[in-house]
Amino acid sequence: MRVVFLTHNFPRFPGDVAGNFLVPLAHGLQERGVEVVVVAPSDAGDVGPAQVEGIPVRRVRYAQPQNETLAYRGTMLDAVRMQGGMRALFGLWRAMRRATQAELAAGAHLVHAHWWVPGGLASPASAPLVLTVHGTDARLLQRSRLARTLARPLFRRARVVTTVSNPIATTIRESLGTLIEPDRVQPMPVPLADERWTTGGAGLMVVSRLTPQKRVHLALEALACLRDLEVRLPLTVVGEGPERAALQQRAVDLELSTQVTFAGSMTRTRVLDLLCRADLMLFPAEGEGFGLVAAEALMRGVPVVSCWDGGGVLDVVPEHGAGRLVIPSGEAIADAALGLLRDPETPELARRAGAEWRYRLSPARVAEVCEGWYHEALQRA
Repeated sequence: MRVVFLTHNFPRFPGDVAGNFLVPLAHGLQERGVEVVVVAPSDAGDVGPAQVEGIPVRRVRYAQPQNETLAYRGTMLDAVRMQGGMRALFGLWRAMRRATQAELAAGAHLVHAHWWVPGGLASPASAPLVLTVHGTDARLLQRSRLARTLARPLFRRARVVTTVSNPIATTIRESLGTLIEPDRVQPMPVPLADERWTTGGAGLMVVSRLTPQKRVHLALEALACLRDLEVRLPLTVVGEGPERAALQQRAVDLELSTQVTFAGSMTRTRVLDLLCRADLMLFPAEGEGFGLVAAEALMRGVPVVSCWDGGGVLDVVPEHGAGRLVIPSGEAIADAALGLLRDPETPELARRAGAEWRYRLSPARVAEVCEGWYHEALQRA
């Protein structure tokens, strides 16, 4: 069986964080004898290598280099609103569809589109389609009548529709009337390079894009609350994004400059090394598709504090034990963090939760589930 991954987000080079969860999925499928080829956009004119970590990639040009900024940055909606953005979006759809048609003509059996927009909309109408909704595309269904109008025929056409979390399944049902069965809810895989658990000692961590939706300012405010309680801990913020300058200024305003390190983007290997020394992860984002970073933290035995409006991360972070779910405020996050750090049972509970996630998110298990979807899609006429 040969499958086309149709996506706007796939690593541009080894270690790139953009769509990096698709790499272990592709490897897991390859080990099961399923061939995978990726169709994805170029980035500012750069088509990159023909393979990334052993996975064939066809990266398509769709606009002038200065306008090829729709993918990889987590700011597609903002980019579409800029001059030339809508033209670039239509160009992206056309280019992705042509490339996918070429792969189907060369022998691919079906398309697995990751995110319904733009990948799902770009899928050829005649191709057997498995559609996975990851999160940002689900929020678009909630906010836009136009998006719902575009999505309805696509979701009807798809032979199998899946999601990475139960809150996303609820959003799809409420927005489109499409019911996602429990066996169609499957998070993406997380490979483990080793079996290490955290040793602690490095303080708090945030790993995210620095965008308003991630609400990293709440982590800073929580750190200030802890300081006011005479609990001084370092905080490492991993990630880049348009909010970085404002967040750095917020750290200065809260007099936290000596406690906070803005580490910028890191390879996954470096992030995992930091997790193996972290005491606690703060995950204050709202409306997440799944919250993969939170799962990765638990898989290293690092407890997590998240928020009740965090979306898919509620599938990951427990209300008690290895984590806490709180209202989105710095004070509430600080109180939860303090409770976890002072509870002597937290490390063992976090490891137990982490062991469960290590099994559920193993590439071999997730690939087996996906292959089942593919056979189902091919059997449906």
